[in-house]
Amino acid sequence: MRLSTRSRTVPFISLIAASALALTGCAGATSAEVGSGSGTTNAGVLTIYAGRDEALISPLLEMFTAETGIAVDVRYGTSPELAALLIEEGDRSPANVFLSQDAGALGALSTADLLAGLPNDITEVIPQDFSSTNSDWVGVTGRARVIAYDSQKIAATDVPDSVLELTAPQWSGRVGFPPGNASFQSFVTALRVIEGETVAEQWVSDMAANSPVLTEKNGATLDLVNSGQLDIALINHYYWYQSAAELGVENMRAQLKFLPGDAGGIVNVTGAGIMKGSASNAEALQFLRFLISSAAQQYFVNETFEYPLLPGIDAPVGLPSLSSLANVELNLDDLESLSDTQRMLAKHGLL
Repeated sequence: MRLSTRSRTVPFISLIAASALALTGCAGATSAEVGSGSGTTNAGVLTIYAGRDEALISPLLEMFTAETGIAVDVRYGTSPELAALLIEEGDRSPANVFLSQDAGALGALSTADLLAGLPNDITEVIPQDFSSTNSDWVGVTGRARVIAYDSQKIAATDVPDSVLELTAPQWSGRVGFPPGNASFQSFVTALRVIEGETVAEQWVSDMAANSPVLTEKNGATLDLVNSGQLDIALINHYYWYQSAAELGVENMRAQLKFLPGDAGGIVNVTGAGIMKGSASNAEALQFLRFLISSAAQQYFVNETFEYPLLPGIDAPVGLPSLSSLANVELNLDDLESLSDTQRMLAKHGLL
């Protein structure tokens, strides 16, 4: 875990190039090699680029293989890194499917014209608010951005109602987040969309100057709050629920505040798309259908505490309704300008 109060600025082009080069040589145990066309180098095996933690996704992929007999070859990484790699690889990529932690990375691939159009039996299953308006990626689960706070130091009534308040001097050195995380970058993108570029850049600049604690992952950030080392964390809701299931709710020093209507409380999605060169790949289509099936949606509810997007599947107990959190000013397609957000974060030393 990287724990610091500042991070040196890295030029955006170098950041993307480094991510792509690193991931070219960083894959799962059965990684496919880059070939001459999408999915052509590993015949009979579905190649997935997954921007989710292996520990969370591996059991789901085992379910898919057991149900269908289709073998999978997975390359894991962060969603921004994998999106950069896929753009770098273009039509040479071995990937058939991109499973992203957030909508922004999928939007970047859509803008680059790298995703295939999806059939109606996939796009019409999930509510349109949680999928691409271009029908080239589909939402799989929902996750709300939240503030996690140290309940032994901060009263619930003193927790800000908006992330915009966290740049005040009273929060200096007390707020932590993982700036390289896809969900954090999508939140900043949402801030740009909802509040405008000027407000968003001022927030990033002020936050960078307010001695934030920079971490590598959401889970590590929450652990700092739960152990009394950090007062405020900007994370996705489900990390708290996973920790509570493991440690016991009574042992959670960290508590959550949801932010309905605020850019800091957006509902983002895990989503999936098929690479354009694999548009007719039957196994890829079968995998996307599996992700939005009742069995897979229930897996996410039970194991990761995310919101299911398939109508008829109940959300984890205790979560606010999705409708109460949705921000009407934000279309998830608008999160595609990920590169602009990364440049902004790098400019102010947060990447």
